[in-house]
Amino acid sequence: MAPLAFIIVFAYTVFGLTGFGSTITAMPMLVLVIPLRMAVPLMLVFDLASGLLLGLKNRRFIERREALRLAPFMLGGMAFGVLALVKAPERMLLVILGVFILCHAAWSLLVRGEPQPLAGAWAAPFGAVGGVFTALFGAGGPFYTIYLTRRLPDKLALRATISGVLFFSALARLVLFSSAGLYKQESLALLAAVLLPCALAGLYLGNRLHQRLPAERIRQAIWVVLIVGGASLVLRNI
Repeated sequence: MAPLAFIIVFAYTVFGLTGFGSTITAMPMLVLVIPLRMAVPLMLVFDLASGLLLGLKNRRFIERREALRLAPFMLGGMAFGVLALVKAPERMLLVILGVFILCHAAWSLLVRGEPQPLAGAWAAPFGAVGGVFTALFGAGGPFYTIYLTRRLPDKLALRATISGVLFFSALARLVLFSSAGLYKQESLALLAAVLLPCALAGLYLGNRLHQRLPAERIRQAIWVVLIVGGASLVLRNI
């Protein structure tokens, strides 16, 4: 239990510091201790709790047109992702997760410059692929963020819309995971109840540290940690 508690505290400290990355930070470590099919619904419980705690403070600034443009493709992708999570070999899924983490972390470290605008038609591929990765690993946020960053120049609307899309995706996953029987796993409910205070403690710690530590350096350190975690996932499962 102690390793799980440490992982959850660390992941939500990262979330409190940066506003993103709890699941993608936790997942490479969680799957060393518990199966992927337990880790994904477990993290969803904490994501929903933190989302409700923080609230959609700027919900009136959500750009509903863009959110609604993404929604049907997200739902389609999530339905496919849940099917893959239940049916596909776990070893193959872990390799995919490792490759995804490596690519995303490397891209985040290396890519700089102003984002170029995208046409609204790009909602289809970004929403669908994001939905698949959201259901499989809880890690579809980067796809939604890439699309919305290139569609919404206003930073307040961008942050509010991303938060709204992620919260909606969490609620949709809860319905899909429950329908697929993932929450019927033995000990999952007990594990979630025991570890929820760890997630809230990490969130509190991250929020307290947010004003004291340089955000850019923190992000770079997190991406380096993720590259190590992603590489280890690939090497262990190929």
